[in-house]
Amino acid sequence: MFTHPQQPAPQKHKSSFWRSQNPRIGLSVLLLLACFLQAFPAHAQSATELQSAAPEKRPGETEEQHGKRLLDEMVQALGGNAWLNKTTMYREGQTAAFFRGTPTGSVVRFVEYRRYARGNEPETSRVEFLHIRGMIMPGMKRDVIHLWTASNGYELTYKGQTQLPQPQVIDYLRRRDHSLEEVMRTWVKQPDVMIVAEGIGMRDRHAIDKVSILTANNDSVTLELDQDTHLPLQRAFEWRNTQFKDHDLDEEVYGDWRQFDGIMTPMNMTDYRNGDMVSQNFYTKVHFDQPMNDDVWNPEKLKDQASQLNKK
Repeated sequence: MFTHPQQPAPQKHKSSFWRSQNPRIGLSVLLLLACFLQAFPAHAQSATELQSAAPEKRPGETEEQHGKRLLDEMVQALGGNAWLNKTTMYREGQTAAFFRGTPTGSVVRFVEYRRYARGNEPETSRVEFLHIRGMIMPGMKRDVIHLWTASNGYELTYKGQTQLPQPQVIDYLRRRDHSLEEVMRTWVKQPDVMIVAEGIGMRDRHAIDKVSILTANNDSVTLELDQDTHLPLQRAFEWRNTQFKDHDLDEEVYGDWRQFDGIMTPMNMTDYRNGDMVSQNFYTKVHFDQPMNDDVWNPEKLKDQASQLNKK
């Protein structure tokens, strides 16, 4: 049971004691107070200097020019032309699922092959999910494969090939259309695009610059860039939910940036939907620009691989 501490008994004639017995104590208090007041303006000045140290527009620079400069700095931090012109990516990792921000307990290892858009060829991706074979046969087996093409998604199991559910396909394609690569390769080159610096802020104790890219059809993406490294810390966009007649917010947060083959890549990525964590990916191995067989991306070839899944 909580009880308040007992108050000491009041002392009589305390003020007269201080006046008569300790004349120097009052002077000491006044000196301490004077020192404090003298130090306070210096402290306030330090706070002002810290605030003014935030990056500002250059003289004569518009908000759009400022935004374009921030995007240029981001591209250079990511690897410059090596990042812009990358052709393929291979990575291994683990993915964890969440429901309303709570872990579902599902953690799955995977291997991903991705070929970026080039010329008239769209971006395609292949994800192979690994599961433990069992007690008798140790090791991992790739028993589920997802193949993402320009406009569809397919799943391959030992039972054969099927198309992925349409809501899952729409969600994947929407996020791909708002990816960093798509924004910098396609969006910024559109004639009526607007690029605006939105100011500064904080994320995970990092000072950030905010940049928004808006297209002529009112689609937009907002990036949060680390002021020190110029690397992206978050990408966010809103989209209209036709089922509930409102707008949903998708966010992708990046962390633990490392360099592979001259290109910076995040080793963990977290997806949010309306503030709730949806999934979290951790990567252990990444390679860029390695040659890959075209059969990896061919949906028809998946049928020929069904019988080989459990032998891997």
